[in-house]
Amino acid sequence: MRPPGVDLDALRSYLERTLPGLVYGPLHAELIPGGRSNLTYRLTDGTHRWVLRRPPLGHVLATAHDMGREHRVLSALSGSPVPVPGTVALCTDADVLGAPFYVMDEVPGAVLRDRSETEQLGAGRARALSHALIDVLADLHAVDPQTVGLADFGRPEGYLVRQVARWRKQLDASRSRELPGVDELHSRLAGSIPPSPRPAIVHGDYRLDNVLVDTGTAAITAVLDWEMATLGDPLADLGLFVVYWGGRDAALDLVTGAATSAPGFPSSADLLARYAERTGTDLSRLDWYVAFAEFKLAVVLEGIHFRYRQGKTVGAGFDQLGEYVPTLVASGLATLNGER
Repeated sequence: MRPPGVDLDALRSYLERTLPGLVYGPLHAELIPGGRSNLTYRLTDGTHRWVLRRPPLGHVLATAHDMGREHRVLSALSGSPVPVPGTVALCTDADVLGAPFYVMDEVPGAVLRDRSETEQLGAGRARALSHALIDVLADLHAVDPQTVGLADFGRPEGYLVRQVARWRKQLDASRSRELPGVDELHSRLAGSIPPSPRPAIVHGDYRLDNVLVDTGTAAITAVLDWEMATLGDPLADLGLFVVYWGGRDAALDLVTGAATSAPGFPSSADLLARYAERTGTDLSRLDWYVAFAEFKLAVVLEGIHFRYRQGKTVGAGFDQLGEYVPTLVASGLATLNGER
């Protein structure tokens, strides 16, 4: 198969030059559906199986879709309590596939995207998976960046200030329509930034469908999609986790697939209490982080909507994502107003 975005002949030539003996036969690739940002492909030579990640086709925002950062954090976390795929190769030469990319080991496990998949777990495994998910996030935030070679992976000082400004810049780069309330939401976030706790490795997009799950044991076999990882405020991860957990707005459950509404999944409040007990973190200002996560997710979906209107997305399901942006903006304002 020759899906868009992967020139298999060029890829095989590159791998044979850089890792002689790795590839045994002709390469075949298959686009893995469901991703909303970077493109992910299953890759095989008939003997071995890998996964390839590259940026989306067409319009790419500055600082987004950084393959080198994703590859680096995966390599650094190998051997830590955080389960990640092993890395195989990083190519920064855009002439090979039209953009930088990297190859990693394929890890067994399922991606659970909606309720039709999670309800098959049963209540016991659903609860166990929920606890594993929040425990892995706590484990990530407990990793010492210096110990794993990531001391210079980001600039924790001023992290939230830069994040709020960055996502405003991303929004401006993807503006193609009026979005009532979005400028008010940004302004209120920028004017009420809380002091950050101890800096940590931040995943940047931590949620249920960004991990691989052994559905038999409810164990997490790998955490995926590290493109936005950096050093910063760990509560930014937690705020986004709450939004993706669902239950805050029926319309937003359509974005998340209502995956955590199946029997056995605890409330986000229960998981926040578990995280606080494990880490000792003060969560009294978490509403700001949740509202920021809603703003950030609105910007991400607006960027995808922008690319969709340009005809530069690959895969199904992109046509309706722009409909949820106003809902996220309204939800962010409601969160700041104490209405959540």
